[in-house]
Amino acid sequence: MHNPRITSLEVAEKAGVSQSAVSRVFTPGASASKEMRDKVMRAAEELGYRPNRVARAMITGRSRIIGLVVAYLDNQFYPEAIQKLSVALQQQNYHALVFMAAPTVGDVQHVMKEILDYQVDGIILASVSMSSDLAQRCTDHGIPVVLFNRDQEDPRLCSVTTDNHLGGKVLAHHMVECGYRRIGYLAGFEGASTQQHRETGFREGLAEAGLKICAREDGGFVYAKARAAALEMFAGSDRPEAAFVANDHMAFAVMDALRFKLDLKIPQDVGIVGFDDVPMAAWPAYDLTSYRQPINKMVARTVEAMMTRIEDAEIAPERITIEGELVVRCSTRKTTGS
Repeated sequence: MHNPRITSLEVAEKAGVSQSAVSRVFTPGASASKEMRDKVMRAAEELGYRPNRVARAMITGRSRIIGLVVAYLDNQFYPEAIQKLSVALQQQNYHALVFMAAPTVGDVQHVMKEILDYQVDGIILASVSMSSDLAQRCTDHGIPVVLFNRDQEDPRLCSVTTDNHLGGKVLAHHMVECGYRRIGYLAGFEGASTQQHRETGFREGLAEAGLKICAREDGGFVYAKARAAALEMFAGSDRPEAAFVANDHMAFAVMDALRFKLDLKIPQDVGIVGFDDVPMAAWPAYDLTSYRQPINKMVARTVEAMMTRIEDAEIAPERITIEGELVVRCSTRKTTGS
């Protein structure tokens, strides 16, 4: 049987209040007394009323939806980030609408029209970048954009990242302190700012000890590609003593390849460090030394930056960098000072 949609007017009549009072009760942040709120909610529950968010968005000009674009769901860092971002946005009475995109600039174009069709109040790009044209379109539409775990040289965009440069340098210092001298590097997607800054910091950290990267392969932030790169890097007799893998997701692939394809022991034969410190890094199967991204702080600053710019579009975007933390486990040997 057809179930007619209950209107706010019917709720108002049953609760004995005005229609505007019902609207205030269901509008986040609007003023309503506890007595009125209780009456309206009781009437709404009895009638089965659900507020029409689309209609409210047309009236207020706010959808209270944030478009969240992500590319790397197979990388354990991003499902956790999405969950935390969604919860943090809900606490601000906003909801995340997740869109998938490939990790290249051009591929965001395919999802941007759909995002704008939803009349989102803001966009968070996690693990993807944005072209200059798309950034201008968002500016023209008055939609703030915050990059999460990415950075790019565009004054219209706000970004929140770990200090990837510092993290790379800290990992280099740690590996030198462990006594490693022949050290390789397995890169992520070459177009990502995270990859670029981590490698630059790592090279600088090695240079301070008079060292250079002795071998380099490209893993593209992809498990299968990182696994193949590890076989290429470590198959010969002149293999590196250790390697920095540009994120944990790839580091797991490298460790699997070393153990099960090349029959090498970690850390006795090869030392491995990663970046992110996802929960799996602490599992006994990997016990990976990694540079921890402060995900809770990153999420908090991302949501704060988004809310600030929704309220005041004239506030200049900022590039927010947060220091991470080295977490030492058993994938590297003990430091020479231990």
